[in-house]
Amino acid sequence: MTALVLALLAGALVGLALGSLGAGGSILTVPALIYLLGFSPAGATTASLIIVIVTSLTALLAHARAGTVCWRAGLLFSAAGLLPAAAAGLLSTQIPAAVLTLAFASLAVLAGMRMLRHRTPSEGATASAPRAAGAGAALGAVTGLLGVGGGFLAVPALVAALAVPMSAAVGTSLLVIIANALVALVARATTEVSLDWTLIMPFIATAVLGAWDGKRLAAKVQPATLQRVFGTLLLAVAAVMATGTLL
Repeated sequence: MTALVLALLAGALVGLALGSLGAGGSILTVPALIYLLGFSPAGATTASLIIVIVTSLTALLAHARAGTVCWRAGLLFSAAGLLPAAAAGLLSTQIPAAVLTLAFASLAVLAGMRMLRHRTPSEGATASAPRAAGAGAALGAVTGLLGVGGGFLAVPALVAALAVPMSAAVGTSLLVIIANALVALVARATTEVSLDWTLIMPFIATAVLGAWDGKRLAAKVQPATLQRVFGTLLLAVAAVMATGTLL
């Protein structure tokens, strides 16, 4: 019963972050699964991909109805990341748990620092195919290896590399995240990882509900304030993960 309650609470927090910021929620999923629900690092990153796909799909449908998805740019960006996502997805199950945890902690530090700086990517950039391919490949590799959506990386990359307007960057990034996560999940299907669906399903349910609450919260609280809160939380999570692995 305690594990179920923790799954519900953790899912709500992840959804709240995704709904209010469009990024940063999925990177909380893996540590929540490991430290609160007892998943192994390999199991947590696989379960995280499932959670990321469902919650991102829900959010994508909302953005599509609002017309804030650049489908062509999103598909082009996704194409560059599919092979790296598949390769990294296969590789992740062969990496020692300690290495995987430290890599994730490093990514959490990067995400936290970006949120604390709360800088908005500048618009008006000229689309560049090589930059888009490089950024798409890097994002695919991160998604496949660590099981995170990487919205905090995808949004500025779409603005800078493909000149996607900020008004459509979050919605378009969700398309990229879903494509990469699906490929990474299929690649992991060939490996045997134990997943506790009695915890994953409640986590997904409250994440989806939390995402809608996050949208309402974003309308009431300054984005910079929300970013500072979640940025600080990510840095704390990274410190706990790194300390627990190194000691």
